Amino acid sequence: MPDLSHGDDAAAVNALRSAVMRLSRRLKHQRVDESLSPTEMSVLGTLARCGRATPGELARKEHVQPPSMTRIVALLEAKGLVRLEPHPDDRRQKVVTQTERAEAMLEESRRKRNAFLASLVGELDDDEWAKLRAAAPVLEKLAHV
Repeated sequence: MPDLSHGDDAAAVNALRSAVMRLSRRLKHQRVDESLSPTEMSVLGTLARCGRATPGELARKEHVQPPSMTRIVALLEAKGLVRLEPHPDDRRQKVVTQTERAEAMLEESRRKRNAFLASLVGELDDDEWAKLRAAAPVLEKLAHV
């Protein structure tokens, strides 16, 4: 385990945090639909990755309180981006499913953000690009720890 309290390891962690946050902010500006909040987009992304889910499951995955998720789901439903269906095993619950409109919007959003990143990557030399490609799986792992 690296010593993160001082020295080169601490500086690397600080630089990584700062770079990831700045890049994340820049990517958030590459939005297809300005009417959706980042949280709403995140919920749609979670549904795309994980499939249908109850509002409670979405709240846990998005790290928000269940009442907040209920409001977010209601907003997304009003915009025609999700639909609520009866839970197959528990009729007291609902299951949230994204609509085709949401799938198309997410695909367009991915395309736009990928194009933005590709333009940034185009500024890298071959060695930098190779290092970034090698780092991608590690960053993916950190994102899901």
